Amino acid sequence: MQLNCPLLVTENMAATRRFYEEILGLNVIFDFGANITFERGFSLQTKESWAEFIERPQTEINTRGNDFELYFEEDQLDSFLEKLGQREDVVYVHKLKEFPWGQRVIRFYDPDGHIIEVADSMRAVVLRFLGQGLSPEETAKRTQHPIEFVRMCMQENTPEEAR
Repeated sequence: MQLNCPLLVTENMAATRRFYEEILGLNVIFDFGANITFERGFSLQTKESWAEFIERPQTEINTRGNDFELYFEEDQLDSFLEKLGQREDVVYVHKLKEFPWGQRVIRFYDPDGHIIEVADSMRAVVLRFLGQGLSPEETAKRTQHPIEFVRMCMQENTPEEAR
């Protein structure tokens, strides 16, 4: 068995689709009207059609549960935060915070109240710490990632001619 993709129920397909396209830069790969699938492997389904699928009244379908999130990583988090900050329609779960392992995250709601998290990629965290002068061993300890991961990030960030 293989997980195909999570599906979120939306009350306003057009507004929610626009949110994911404009804010997160995602592209739709399938559009069936009442259901769309994004390139990153999740789908939106209209509340009306979902209610029919599960044979429940729409009044039994609730959003804004604060018990689920879509998690995205971004190599250029500062650029994303600048873009996000220009939007007046974003409702935040919390502003930017940094976890002890160095990853910075921000959480906000989509138009239906589903939580979206956008965080530094751990590759970006490793490169930031190395750029601040931490050794590979110190970086591995600080990020709580294996030294092999740190070395892989270092190698990927080294220009081809310097390898």
